[in-house]
Amino acid sequence: MRVVLIGGHLSPALCVLGALPKDTKVLFIGRKYSLEGDGALSLEYETITSMGIPFVGLNTGRLQRRITKFTLLSLLKIPAGLIKSFLVLAKCRPDVVVGFGGYVSVPVIVCAYLLGIPVVIHEQTMKIGFGNRLVSKFAKKICISWESSREYFPKNKVVLTGNPVRKFSIVSSGFSIFGNKRPIIYITGGSSGAHAINVLIEGIIKELLYSYNVIHQVGDTQKYCDFERLECLKRELPPEIQENYILKKFIEPSQIGDIIKSSSLVITRSGINTVTELVYFEKPALLIPLPFSQKNEQQENAKYLEKIGLGKVFPQSKLTPEKLLQKIKLMLKDIEKYKINKEKFENIPAGRNAAQNIVSVINYVYKAKTEKKF
Repeated sequence: MRVVLIGGHLSPALCVLGALPKDTKVLFIGRKYSLEGDGALSLEYETITSMGIPFVGLNTGRLQRRITKFTLLSLLKIPAGLIKSFLVLAKCRPDVVVGFGGYVSVPVIVCAYLLGIPVVIHEQTMKIGFGNRLVSKFAKKICISWESSREYFPKNKVVLTGNPVRKFSIVSSGFSIFGNKRPIIYITGGSSGAHAINVLIEGIIKELLYSYNVIHQVGDTQKYCDFERLECLKRELPPEIQENYILKKFIEPSQIGDIIKSSSLVITRSGINTVTELVYFEKPALLIPLPFSQKNEQQENAKYLEKIGLGKVFPQSKLTPEKLLQKIKLMLKDIEKYKINKEKFENIPAGRNAAQNIVSVINYVYKAKTEKKF
């Protein structure tokens, strides 16, 4: 079987990639660069190519939610994205195309439909992402993560599979690279980092390090140079606290499980895959939702985690470094109270088996194609 996976949401794509039969021939189409107008290589490009899987970078346009200096240029890239998608698919002729949302999936799925290649899409959010809304009419089957998404798609196409959680390798009960037993705070803005969170942490990192160990995933956006600036700051810290600060552009997927499991508190955005993993590990989190996420999606995700008792939500616009430090200390002081309230918890449907469930849908679509049931 030949399968094209489309990136955009890397975590579920990696899960499905790992669950596919070993003899599956895979081509990955995604973003080569982290952000539009930025030269930093994306985590998905670095991860997929390091696995020896063929990767096609698709520099396509998107309908943006905000007007920026890149808006016109982005729109002009849409025809180029469609042409390249068509040529790539016409050349490799996959049996199935699998999309995980995001703007990169749109031209690929449209062209797959035109070429008669069956499409499976996966929706991670509790509602519906803009990319999947556009392409759902072209899909043979739609895998959803949450029951609440069902109403947004044609009922005859929907399969409740759950949101895949990576197979984490927990190698120790504590993250062994620290030479002390202080609580660990894991700070992440997602694979691209979060400039606003980085700036907040920059203002309080010295105070944090006298009481806690900090693992800080910064990202590698060249626009802000956060990593380089924080690396200079780290070198200027007193030697006795310098070793308490681990600074990374990216965290290897294989290390994420051990880091989350070993952390006392996670400070993060609230994308749905992050929220799914926090629930999986039952890990307390201080959530700073992306202010301009689609339909306030990150705010809703964060509120869900707060509702079940596992987190606290703080708007980015109301935070200063001093306020954030205060909230971190308060949460860690009462960290034992941040546990899942079983009465309010909507269990993640088949979360641990979600990747295999999606692969089963892919196999069904493939067999249906060969038997010409569609």
